[in-house]
Parts: sequence; C-alpha cells; structure tokens
Amino acid sequence: MDEGRPDVTTAAMAKHWVSDQACLVVDRCLQLFGGSGYMKEYPIAHLFADTRVLRIFAGANEAMKELVARSL
Repeated sequence: MDEGRPDVTTAAMAKHWVSDQACLVVDRCLQLFGGSGYMKEYPIAHLFADTRVLRIFAGANEAMKELVARSL
C-alpha cells in the first residue's frame, strides 16, 4: 500500500484472519465468564456483540474467501 499498489488479496486475507481471531478470543472469554457473559452489565457481552459484527463490516468473510480464491 505504501508503494501505491493496493493488494486486494492480502487485505482480504488480513481482514478475514483478524476478524476470525478476534471472534475466537472473545468466544473463549465468553466461555470463561459463563452465563454472566451474556448480561449487558459485563464488558464481555459488549465485546461479544462488537466482534461478531467484524465478520460483516468492510465485506463479509465469505466474500473475502472468494476474493482470495480468485487470486489462486
């Protein structure tokens, strides 16, 4: 990107991996908190809702997989 050549494939791979890893970490934290992790008084409930949206923002992860597959 610094050289002026946008690399859509690398950006798609990064977006997909980062959003999946964030959801994985928050899901594990939610398991640690148990049922209280679903109550809005706890920060983990807000994190869970926020990270689920990451898979949709700036293109769905399924669309990112398709972009990467086309470059192969």
